[in-house]
Amino acid sequence: MNERWTEARIPDQSGRTVLITGANSGLGLRSAEVLAAHGARVLLGCRSPERGATALDRVRAAASGAKPELVRLDLADLASVREAAAAVRELTGDALDVLMNNAGVMATAQGRTADGFELQFGTNHLGHAALTWLLMPALRGAPAGRVVTLSSVAAIGAHLHLDDPNADRRPYRAAAAYGQAKLSNQTFGIELDRRLRAAKSTVLSMLAHPGYSATGLTTNMAGSYQNPLVRGALREIGKLGGMLLAQRVERGALPQLYAATAPNVEGGDYIGPAYAVRGLPTKVRTLAPARNPASGTTLWELTAELTGVTPDPR
Repeated sequence: MNERWTEARIPDQSGRTVLITGANSGLGLRSAEVLAAHGARVLLGCRSPERGATALDRVRAAASGAKPELVRLDLADLASVREAAAAVRELTGDALDVLMNNAGVMATAQGRTADGFELQFGTNHLGHAALTWLLMPALRGAPAGRVVTLSSVAAIGAHLHLDDPNADRRPYRAAAAYGQAKLSNQTFGIELDRRLRAAKSTVLSMLAHPGYSATGLTTNMAGSYQNPLVRGALREIGKLGGMLLAQRVERGALPQLYAATAPNVEGGDYIGPAYAVRGLPTKVRTLAPARNPASGTTLWELTAELTGVTPDPR
């Protein structure tokens, strides 16, 4: 890979349709604007209708081809995931070129999804896995469908507690729960690649991470805490880290844009900044725990059991 890759190298995306989860802000919104500017038809998967409408206006202003559209999607509610998948299949005529699993919550106060799962594991992993399986017919209907799932450097050193993924029997720790969710994303993406290869599918499963980028997740995290002192402290820490360490969202979005558009990617590739938390995109090595086939199989089967969604490919 050329380490000087920037969005200027993105090929013409005319005729391609992309669904981006969490497209109302941060990396998702930036990816939507860039892909729309290069001619793609972009579907913005957003939980909030109001924030989604604001994002849609921005993406419309950037679009050079097909008009972007809004899809109501709450990854913390499996009923919403099913409704969104059905809507996307209808909108695309079962031909979706890219599913970008971008949305996420980070290190939030302890909470539960609509279906009773730990909020971070349920939103970041279970919601995206269910959406991916439900949209696989549409991804197969495209000439060369791609699934791009976002992991994080927070997955380093994390553990998969597959016997207690929702912290029902162990203490809840916000950062550890986030690490498990992002390691789950990585493990799922690799397992999906294995199964797509075994099925001789043309669909590719790839992974990306943004390094340390100023995406607004820290502000959202702080807002999940009821204690005003904790909330204020987290916001100040986030601001300081953003000023000193974080790269701009325009740079942070490059790895997922590369995975979604570059012609020379392969299934199982993991794209991240060249210098771990900063830099232009390059291929990086996935984590050993995420590559463990036994963990991949266990997570795959557990996800199917928890979500009630039939895995695809089986």
